[in-house]
Amino acid sequence: MQNTIQNVLFLSTIRNNKLKSKMKKFTSLLMLLCLMTFSVQSIYAQTNEAPTDAAAEVVDSAASDTDSSATAAVTETEEEAPVADEGGHQVLKKKFIEGGPAFMALPLLCLILGLAIAVERIISLFWMSINTDKFVSQVETEVANGNIEAAKEICRNTRGPVASIFYQGLDRSSTGNIDVVEKAVVSYGSVQMGQLEKGLVWISLFIALAPMLGFMGTVIGMIDAFDEIERVGDISPAVVARGIKIALLTTVAGLIVAIILQLFYNYLVSKIDSIVNRMEEASISLVDMLVKNKVVKA
Repeated sequence: MQNTIQNVLFLSTIRNNKLKSKMKKFTSLLMLLCLMTFSVQSIYAQTNEAPTDAAAEVVDSAASDTDSSATAAVTETEEEAPVADEGGHQVLKKKFIEGGPAFMALPLLCLILGLAIAVERIISLFWMSINTDKFVSQVETEVANGNIEAAKEICRNTRGPVASIFYQGLDRSSTGNIDVVEKAVVSYGSVQMGQLEKGLVWISLFIALAPMLGFMGTVIGMIDAFDEIERVGDISPAVVARGIKIALLTTVAGLIVAIILQLFYNYLVSKIDSIVNRMEEASISLVDMLVKNKVVKA
């Protein structure tokens, strides 16, 4: 009986040991599975983070490349800026060539000739301008002293239309007739006005001719544009650009020439009007001084 109980206890102990061994194996296997799961999760997380870092590096690289490209573009722009900044002479030369030398030369010729005449007239008018009050005072002093020849000598030594008119009036004063003096002054005054206005007709001609030549270039340029459209069979901007450019540039050239010459023309007209007014005032002063000093009879 006792042996049976011992055998049962021994078998129970073995069974318990086997159960404990199985429990340890199960616990070890469970821990191994947990460790493997944790390792897999870590590796998966690292794998997912790697592309993100790579993408970040790519983005950073692209951003740096973009910044480098932008910097390079700014640098190139800064380097090219002085080249693009052309002077006024170069721009005019470029537009002259683009507009066609054959068409642009005609308004340019009008400008050159018109400016040459205008400059010559300006120099002549300034040369004719004198201190009228001082001149009249000198002549009046000699006339008051009865020295007509000395007064005529002053007129001969003085330039300008006023002195010429005075000389003619004093020369006719020997007749003693005021009507003869007045007619001489008026007639020679008309001659002097014609000399003052000499060349203005050519300037006015160039003012009218320059826009007309520009419009002629416009019409010819449009005809060329339509001929090109007909030849190519296309109405794209590249086809008609040349003809339209010639049309616009020639028109602009003609208008610019007309504006410049018109300014000079108006200045010359105002200068001539000023000289003519002084001539009229001086003529009245001459007649008055001759009557006052009894050189001629009223």
